[in-house]
Amino acid sequence: MRIVFTGGGSGGHFYPLMAIAESIRDEIKAQNILDVKMYYLADKPYDEKSLFVNELEFVSIPTGKLRVYFSMKNISDSIRTFFAMFHALFVMIRIYPDVVVSKGAYPAFPIVIAARILRIPVVMHESDMAAGRVNKITANFAKRIAVSFPEAVNLFGKKEVTAWTGQPIQKELWETSGEKTHAYFNLKKNLPIIVIYGGSLGSQLINDAVLEVLPMLVEDFQIIHQVGVANEQEIKSRAKFLLTDSPYKERYQVFGFFNPMMQKMLGASADLFISRAGATSIFEMAIWKRPAILIPITKSNGDHQRKNAYAYASTGAAIVIEENNLEPHVFLSEIQRMMGDKSLLENMANSGQSFVQKEAASTIAKEVVTIALGHEK
Repeated sequence: MRIVFTGGGSGGHFYPLMAIAESIRDEIKAQNILDVKMYYLADKPYDEKSLFVNELEFVSIPTGKLRVYFSMKNISDSIRTFFAMFHALFVMIRIYPDVVVSKGAYPAFPIVIAARILRIPVVMHESDMAAGRVNKITANFAKRIAVSFPEAVNLFGKKEVTAWTGQPIQKELWETSGEKTHAYFNLKKNLPIIVIYGGSLGSQLINDAVLEVLPMLVEDFQIIHQVGVANEQEIKSRAKFLLTDSPYKERYQVFGFFNPMMQKMLGASADLFISRAGATSIFEMAIWKRPAILIPITKSNGDHQRKNAYAYASTGAAIVIEENNLEPHVFLSEIQRMMGDKSLLENMANSGQSFVQKEAASTIAKEVVTIALGHEK
């Protein structure tokens, strides 16, 4: 049995694939299936450690980016994408997988086209409330389509092959533990913790908004701020200047990214999350039962972050602040209002459970294995 995974460009695409791969390994062990090889085909490996742990062989398929806006790079990237399709076809003939699992995004495009040409079944997952362009194409020939949001079942107009499975999340993130959080982050136990999360690359807009009100925030709260690796040193320097005379400067901590261990600890201990509205972040907060302020990207593909944010907020688990309303006084007052209302936070913490599908990765994995076994015959 050969299984290919594809998709990428961000952690929001990559890590759900790893959750599915993890569950597939459990499934093949349970069914005592032998001689199984799994591959990850994309332009970059994204997280080599996760690929190694989940026993996926990385095969590079360099390709061009598919932009929705005008850029001179579209010309050269179109040429790169054209040749990537031939490269992908050659690799797929060599591997000849029994099924392709796609999360979409531009790295997946040449692989799913090659799968279509070779009549290899494709299982597709869409995390967001609005489909990306590659998933819109893939949906036309996908054997199965899985979606994270219940409202997205009608997104592709193919209800007969579409199922609401929920968001695949790696097992280690389900089992949170706050026992070591305060010691690890050097936090005080009697002071609320706010975690600010801008996504895998960070968010300049959120970083700036936080720094605008930082001296006031640290008077009452402990702040753990994920800013993106590229922004880490800049934000540390700016924060150091802003908090020069503050007696509470130790209450603010900056990280380029959160590894899974940090995520688990913060998921168990945070009193409030402030986050972009990527599907992965939303579903992680839902399983951790953490109230949230969501700040969706205004110009996201298909406006998917705004749609994600309002779908989740409709449960009562989050509030939404639009980018154009992210004024310092609005931002600070909303944080203070929420943190000052314990009953509100408790209600929000339990309101997102309708979004949680703990068996999402397992459900998709079982279907992938069934389709692969059928293709082998």
